[in-house]
Amino acid sequence: MAFEFTDANFETEAKGVTLVDFWAEWCGPCHIIAPHIEALSQEYAGKAKIGKLDVDNNPTVAQKYGIRSIPTVIILKDGEIFDKHVGVASKAQLAQKIEAALA
Repeated sequence: MAFEFTDANFETEAKGVTLVDFWAEWCGPCHIIAPHIEALSQEYAGKAKIGKLDVDNNPTVAQKYGIRSIPTVIILKDGEIFDKHVGVASKAQLAQKIEAALA
């Protein structure tokens, strides 16, 4: 299961290569990519942290990264933004971004 990031745990949990899916319950496109995020969290277990952050319940982190549209997926590498994708993305597109960050 994808990790659940919050404003409280983000700084301590977002280490190394991390994919964060910024989403909200009411967002239709967010539900489209949710299965991709879940699958990637299993495929990259032990290599990268894959998780989700509900922007309605965790506005501080969303504001810090300037999230204005959801879904937005960011890839962090050692705390810095490595890649960012706004809108729906395929599992293959997201996997390619993770692989690039791990390289």
